[in-house]
Amino acid sequence: MQRIFSQCRKELAQFKRDRLTLALAFILPFMTLIIFGFAIRLEAKDIPLVIQDLNISSLSRAYTEKLFATNQFVAVNSFRGVGTNLEAVIDRGIAKAVVIIPPNFDSQIKAGKSSQVQVLVDATDTNNARVIKNIIRATTRSFLRDSGMQSADNQVDKIAAQVRIWFNPGRKESLYIVPGVYGVILWIYPSLLTAIAMVREKEQGTILQVYASSLSATELLLGKGLAYLAIALSEAILIMILGSLIWGLQLAGEPSTLILGTLIFTADAVAFGLLIGVKSNNQNAAIQVVSLVGFLTALLLSGFIYPLSNIPFPLSLVSNIIPARYYIEITRDAYVRGTGWAGVWFSIVMLIILGLVLFNVARRGLSKMQLSG
Repeated sequence: MQRIFSQCRKELAQFKRDRLTLALAFILPFMTLIIFGFAIRLEAKDIPLVIQDLNISSLSRAYTEKLFATNQFVAVNSFRGVGTNLEAVIDRGIAKAVVIIPPNFDSQIKAGKSSQVQVLVDATDTNNARVIKNIIRATTRSFLRDSGMQSADNQVDKIAAQVRIWFNPGRKESLYIVPGVYGVILWIYPSLLTAIAMVREKEQGTILQVYASSLSATELLLGKGLAYLAIALSEAILIMILGSLIWGLQLAGEPSTLILGTLIFTADAVAFGLLIGVKSNNQNAAIQVVSLVGFLTALLLSGFIYPLSNIPFPLSLVSNIIPARYYIEITRDAYVRGTGWAGVWFSIVMLIILGLVLFNVARRGLSKMQLSG
């Protein structure tokens, strides 16, 4: 144990002397948190909408106001000419949707008949197009119901859905995005710093002194890993404090799952960095591997942005061995659901298993290098 702690102190001393690495270790996570926390938005807002009102009645104006009252659309222009080429508005990207209100809009509705409102939607982004279509349909039904003009034989009126938004009634996207960003940040930067530190030993030739000493591969990895685990935990505390200050995140339940999950997950990230450092021969290769394997999988295959159910086979199998997937489940439970151990115990078990596998592979790789050296 004494040799492990000695190695740990040596690593921390070297880390403190390198001011550039020390600054990047905390500035880069902060910048990533700010960029991801503010830039990523999954809910469509401020959708440019064009309305061509050919009826120009109090009813058509009320319908138009109802559409914009959803706070999802932004008025681009008002088109009233029959000859206006509205397809060009969509083609040129001026608007994402066009609503055409027919001349007989009010008379048809007051007569108890249906009035066909034409809607053109830009489906370049299929998900956004689906959102626009559903908003317009729901708003139209709400307008008819509130105006008392919906047909009496319409079956929709016979079913009244009492909807309650659970866990996040204010629909704050930051409650979903920011805890996910924690998982990406705490996977990328601790592993990157650890891999660079491990490779630097090879580039400077100091790894040969370790081979010649009585220090075992396990002791070397534990010593380095313990030092960068302390750095990773410092990064975790920093970004979680910033998340609370900037976005007002608060724990939804008791914190034990988040504390233990963060400790195990950062240890996994350090073990991954040790593995990359053992397998790489220079810092450029280590950075590329961490960026490609670590960042892309944590971003795309962890459920951070896209639901895991949307990941196609066979990539869906790869997502099962991505530690960030399980940690993001833990953070989102801690800040949003608050179910505690009953909801995330499996994620913690998987993090332990994956961490042991990563460390064991790194240990075996370093042991082979010692024997060959």
